[in-house]
Amino acid sequence: MQGTREEILARASELYLTDGLAGLSMRKLAKEVGVTAPALYRYYEGREALLADLVRQAHHVFLDYLRRGLEASTPVERLASAAQGYFDFALEHPRWYAIMFSGSERLGMDALPDDIEAMGCAIHQFWNDRVNECMRAGVLKEGDPEDVSITMWAHAHGLVQLYQQGRLNTDADGFRSLVKASSERLFAGVVTDEFRSRVEQQKVSLGAEMASGVAAQLGI
Repeated sequence: MQGTREEILARASELYLTDGLAGLSMRKLAKEVGVTAPALYRYYEGREALLADLVRQAHHVFLDYLRRGLEASTPVERLASAAQGYFDFALEHPRWYAIMFSGSERLGMDALPDDIEAMGCAIHQFWNDRVNECMRAGVLKEGDPEDVSITMWAHAHGLVQLYQQGRLNTDADGFRSLVKASSERLFAGVVTDEFRSRVEQQKVSLGAEMASGVAAQLGI
């Protein structure tokens, strides 16, 4: 068999995003991959199983990008690094990103498999944890971590959607600059006064480059 599992998933995502659910058939996919339709069934029992595996793989890779942030040493650095991972994933894997947020109905399913739903919950909890630890550290204003994380996600997802739909009229570098400026405006409203003052002091005591980097990530 010429096609590997990775190639099958890549071709399937292209067909789905180009032609929609109706344009993705096992026969058409087999032709794209360069195999016979029956050969695909050695990998997948049908189109729904194929799409579920595509969404599953996208979630796995997305979580890997986010969890890179856990390597940072402080709550604010973990939040900023995870946010960077979010946008890196969206830019480097635009097809997976789009399919992750297609919804079960658009994928021709009554509901996503339980393991994929569990990964979605894990992503949601990951952001809640990052926000909550920043609140406990006095970086973000006190509030409901879930509400704040949803606001941050809505901001990030909205920017990615606009970019992927060609509404922002910019390239990847321009998009990163836009994200930085927009994030600065968002975070300026949620950091505590105490943290803002502390960062201002760090600009003198810890060096301008380091402090300005933290300040830029937080919109200070």
